[in-house]
Amino acid sequence: MPVLPCRPNTYLYHNELYQFLSHCQQNCVADSSRIVNISLEVEDVDPLVVLQEIEQPNQLSFYFENKSNKSAIAAIDAVAQLQTSGVNRFSQAQKFVNSCLDKIIKVDTSNEASTGPHFFCSFSFFNETAQIDYPFPAATIFLPRWQISRYGDRCILVANFLIEQETNLSRLYQDWCQKIRTINLLKLQSNPENNYNSISRNQQIKNIKNFKQSIISSLKLIESNYFQKIVLAHPLDVSCETPFNLFQSLENLRNIHPGCYVFAVSNGKGQNFLGASPERLISIDNQQLNTDALAGSAPRGKTLAEDTKLANCLLNSEKERHEHRVVIDFITQCLYELGIVPQTLSPRLRQLSNIQHLWTPIQAKLPANVHPLEIVAALHPTPAVAGVSRDVACTKIQDYETFERGLYAAPLGWLDDRGNCEFIVGIRSALIDRDRARLYAGAGIVAGSNPDREIAEIQLKLQALLKALV
Repeated sequence: MPVLPCRPNTYLYHNELYQFLSHCQQNCVADSSRIVNISLEVEDVDPLVVLQEIEQPNQLSFYFENKSNKSAIAAIDAVAQLQTSGVNRFSQAQKFVNSCLDKIIKVDTSNEASTGPHFFCSFSFFNETAQIDYPFPAATIFLPRWQISRYGDRCILVANFLIEQETNLSRLYQDWCQKIRTINLLKLQSNPENNYNSISRNQQIKNIKNFKQSIISSLKLIESNYFQKIVLAHPLDVSCETPFNLFQSLENLRNIHPGCYVFAVSNGKGQNFLGASPERLISIDNQQLNTDALAGSAPRGKTLAEDTKLANCLLNSEKERHEHRVVIDFITQCLYELGIVPQTLSPRLRQLSNIQHLWTPIQAKLPANVHPLEIVAALHPTPAVAGVSRDVACTKIQDYETFERGLYAAPLGWLDDRGNCEFIVGIRSALIDRDRARLYAGAGIVAGSNPDREIAEIQLKLQALLKALV
């Protein structure tokens, strides 16, 4: 991947960039193309505001924020994309990334980690989506036309320009300058605070009796050693008098759940999948791999004393500790099989606004020959969202659940040209289609699970998500 060194900002006032784009175009032969990748530090701006300002209805987009480490990234439109399905979807995505990287020429203006090409991915829970009209493919990966990242108080604008023989370079260059002017006008702007209860909603919890019966049936199978665990999900269908406001919902999510990953995926056809997930699948930074075992949960208390009591019960619960240990063992075994030697840290609590989980961070030094998508493919789905044994549990999930999981509980995230990445598990999430939404939440069923308590836990998760939708 060639790199053009460039002094920061000089091409904004001179013709260096235009001349370089012209040079790339002259070297394109028939039926060939190059992608010029430009990164530039810009004024401090909220990526969510940029997304709201420049996204068009017919464009793919992706939003990803981790407020706890002061990072956010928005990707808008696509210069290259792959949509696929089947058992080879992760390897196909990897080949797509590699083929794009072969075409990319980088214009370096900064050494920031957020510079350079990033690819944004959404995968469904199963290899295929059973619902014919489900709005998202089983796998989507795209290289965005525009990307804005914020880490701390530094912002990076990244553009990818597709250069072919017939490309209008003047239009590309003008578009680049216009985006910079727009971002400068948006600097430090944020969405207004919202009254979370300002819109009336129709709530419809369907088939709760059927869901309870699925739990009871699962417990019988667990007792007969058919499997050890299954994670069953339940939807909540919601309608609104007016279309849901995606950007205000994201603003609400990051204010209500600052300790979670806030995300949104748009298919460019009017449907969005969004949520606030507490669960990281993997992150890689400079060959350092981090992943989480997150399983076993309890509600938060209304007082400090009640909260402490619930936390201690969670830490000492044989049922919850066993459920947690199963996830740890699964993750470490998967990593060993890839030639990765994991280090398991001490277990602790992950305390969120309305719920707390048992949490064990797992770290490892990543071998150079292991691609991030290989790890994603190996880990998904973890026992935290599927069950044990995984294949048997997944088969029963399809028997019990009468709705399409789609992107629910599936890998969502990004990876760059340096081998860095961050993927989460798309739980505590909702599919929004204009004035209708379907919210998802799940519960892990193991020996000793109480059906009524599991239903109460799911309703707790659904209500927390419902509060953020406007």
